[in-house]
Amino acid sequence: MSMRNVVRAFVAGIAFAVTLAGCDNGDLPPGTQFSSMQGQVLDATTHQPIANATVIVDTVLTTTTDANGAFTIAKVPSGIVDYVVRAKGYSDVSASSNAEPGKPFTLNVSMQPPQP
Repeated sequence: MSMRNVVRAFVAGIAFAVTLAGCDNGDLPPGTQFSSMQGQVLDATTHQPIANATVIVDTVLTTTTDANGAFTIAKVPSGIVDYVVRAKGYSDVSASSNAEPGKPFTLNVSMQPPQP
């Protein structure tokens, strides 16, 4: 590679770096913001808590309800979240909801036994 080509490549690299640096003016939002999610899973008929139900958010965040049917997930990416709730002896519940950045998100679910 000739010296001229080396200088051109170096100048082009500096120009590219300066262009990228100018893009971050501090006004851009952060890439991802989070919300905390909490809730309770209940039997739709008896209104009793369902212990050991599995709550799956966006196919990767998973937790299990406690003896009171309660659950918490500390960091859920804000925006539209898809969730599935599963418990033995009940039909799965799946839906989507909107989690606002920085605001706690409450998800209370009533589950039905499977229909024969």
